[in-house]
Amino acid sequence: MVDELRNLVEVMAKALVDYPDKVNVAEVEGEQTTVIELKVAKEDLGKIIGKEGRTARSLRTILAAVSTKLKKRSVLEILE
Repeated sequence: MVDELRNLVEVMAKALVDYPDKVNVAEVEGEQTTVIELKVAKEDLGKIIGKEGRTARSLRTILAAVSTKLKKRSVLEILE
């Protein structure tokens, strides 16, 4: 299940950035919540965050919807 969330974030991130080969997604599974860590090239950070954080908010919304469907809790962290 966690792999599905990781793959989802990876596919969405790779579609948004200029350097898809530098997209790195890791998951840290806790007792109740899974943290999905997204790391991209420095040049692509703005594309992932978007104007006023809109793209990041959209990614988090999609992840939350899928997590709810899978009866899991997950959080997306964008690392610099």
